[in-house]
Amino acid sequence: MQADQIVSLLISVLFSVSTLVIIALGLAVIFGMMRIINLAHGEFLMLGAFAVLAATRAGLAIWAAMLLAPLVVGVIGLVIERLVIRHLYGRILDTMLATWGLSLVLTQLATIIFGPATQGIATPLGSVQIGAYSIAQYSLLLIVVAILLLALTYLVFTRTRYGLMAQAATQLPEMAAALGIDVQRMNMVTFAFGSALAGAGGALLAPISGVVPTMGVAFVAKAFMTVIVGGQALLVGSTAAAGLLGTVDNVVSYLTTPFLGQGAVLVVAIVLLRLLPQGLSGRWKRQL
Repeated sequence: MQADQIVSLLISVLFSVSTLVIIALGLAVIFGMMRIINLAHGEFLMLGAFAVLAATRAGLAIWAAMLLAPLVVGVIGLVIERLVIRHLYGRILDTMLATWGLSLVLTQLATIIFGPATQGIATPLGSVQIGAYSIAQYSLLLIVVAILLLALTYLVFTRTRYGLMAQAATQLPEMAAALGIDVQRMNMVTFAFGSALAGAGGALLAPISGVVPTMGVAFVAKAFMTVIVGGQALLVGSTAAAGLLGTVDNVVSYLTTPFLGQGAVLVVAIVLLRLLPQGLSGRWKRQL
């Protein structure tokens, strides 16, 4: 392989890994940390994409729209937590049923408001030439943004007073309440934060995928697979899983076809969970 081909393949792998990180980070907070099986996660991504679409149609610059989208979806997540999720903590099957129903409602609302047709958002920035290969600058930006989102989430949960209280509220709620922490309030804010991360993911994916009410279906399985394979370490585990699964997908797709690449990801995930039932980070001591 020539040098430019190797660089192009490396960037492609990093882009695949970054995409998995972006779509799974919000779920890592809500499912990995709060133990809420949010089957509407794909629809939260969809809401982020439509928030960008609506904002750009209203005349807002795409970069400003991408900053606005997480705030919009975060507020929606906060309302959903107060009205629905708050009453279902500890009831896994009820939560799954409620969020599945919520996903159907959100999809139908988006269809009524925006229509069923796939709509596109122009990909910002141009491309850069590496030898014989042209690389989209937006792909490089997504790699950087994925790293920044990981760093932001890590700092929020390890370097802020809220983060420490949120971890206590989700891991030891009785003890946290005894220490004076408002567990319900912490759960509400944490769910909203995870929703905002999902909204950011949808906003970032909007220019490179068709914006359609059913777009969440294409991402939710990958998000759950990444978080489950990652295991109990919220960020490090999910990042490791994204690195492994993204690399497998990209390399196998490059050597064969994208269909076989997706199949290889599924096989690797099944084998890993058979060998490591608690995920890649199951034996690690860290929780983030």
